[in-house]
Amino acid sequence: MILPRLISIIFALVIGLANPAHAISLLRDADMEYALRQVAKPILTAAGLSPTQVKILVVDDNGLNAFVIDSQHIFLNAGLIMKLKTAASLQAVIAHEAAHITNGHLARRPANMRSARTAAGLGTALAAVAGAASGNGQAAAAIALGSQGSALRLFLSHTRAEEAAADISSVRFMKRAGVDPQGAVDVQEIFRGQELLHESRQDPYMRSHPLSRDRLRALKGLVAGNPGGQENASTEYWFARARGKLSAFKRAPSWTLRRSKESLSQDIRLMREAAAHHRQSNLSKALKAIDGAIAIRPKDPYLRDLKGQILLESRKFDQAVAVYAQAAKMAPRNALILGGLGRAQLAAGQYKASLRTLEAARSRDFSDARILRDLAVAYARQKKHGMASLATAERYALQGRLKDAGIHAKRASDQLARGSGPWQRAQDVLHAAKQAQRKRRR
Repeated sequence: MILPRLISIIFALVIGLANPAHAISLLRDADMEYALRQVAKPILTAAGLSPTQVKILVVDDNGLNAFVIDSQHIFLNAGLIMKLKTAASLQAVIAHEAAHITNGHLARRPANMRSARTAAGLGTALAAVAGAASGNGQAAAAIALGSQGSALRLFLSHTRAEEAAADISSVRFMKRAGVDPQGAVDVQEIFRGQELLHESRQDPYMRSHPLSRDRLRALKGLVAGNPGGQENASTEYWFARARGKLSAFKRAPSWTLRRSKESLSQDIRLMREAAAHHRQSNLSKALKAIDGAIAIRPKDPYLRDLKGQILLESRKFDQAVAVYAQAAKMAPRNALILGGLGRAQLAAGQYKASLRTLEAARSRDFSDARILRDLAVAYARQKKHGMASLATAERYALQGRLKDAGIHAKRASDQLARGSGPWQRAQDVLHAAKQAQRKRRR
């Protein structure tokens, strides 16, 4: 996970100026994303959505917010996850965002985008970035939005009518999933009274999800009429694990070590302590803690993923390769774990092996900029300079740096076989870069 490991991946909402909007970054971590998927699974299923198709992604932002921009991603701010105290509260947030998907509220996003362009006086290359990054036309498939200004808020905002409809649906989803809908009220109580604050002091969630006293009263009525289910031990475990992992890397190590005894289970406690000791550069204590967690859950690939990170960032490259390989064997289709293995192989000088591993990781998740960066290095080590330029071009496109992406895409296009798959990918990036350039000139 980061702070070093939960490497930020930038997806920009690219504007038609020389510099892209301030982008936000995602925290990508195999363990945390798996844990959140377990928390979300019953809610998404109850909503008629596929838990394998809808990703729960974490935004590296301490503000309290959650949002959707398409039907395949739900974004949660790190600050919101750490603020919530129960799995039911987080499931309520997920249920509410899922309701915006199932109720068709995303259908007005294109109109919002046109309005946002007008409001900001800027052209937007939203579809171009996603298309260039993925090689297909799914405009919103991998975009986290940048600017926190009025244009973004307009794009993300929901009406009070939509919020009321989402409340009704979310309570229904939670009831159907056997989750206590009181969690929905608990979430809204956090934001109670914020409509009286100046906009600059409101949490982002409040600005994009308008709350009124009438709506809160109606929500309480809905919950009262739909008494909740029982606490699910497995869901509580994965919520505690995601929250514990996140806080171990977002808060000071001393804070984590003081509070680790409050963890729900011994393996979560040891995992948190391992992260804290690692951030303090105490390798022996970090390894002792993570090995203790692995002893409790020997078939858990995500604990080995953390151990691999600790070894890799402590420059124990060969040991890191061995541990990441164990994790990858347990979770062979997890792109983030494969990315870690490829990174370790690259650091250990195993260039051919790293190229194979990183290509496998990229094929499973094209939106990880860290994988693309490592791929470029691996291709360069193998003297495949055209492919190295292509990987670099795609990484810059993913980050919204379309001018730089165009330079590297042109370089790749000149070196790759005309008409080949990689050559066509370079053309996609070039096309996106040219579109962005034309918008800047308007």
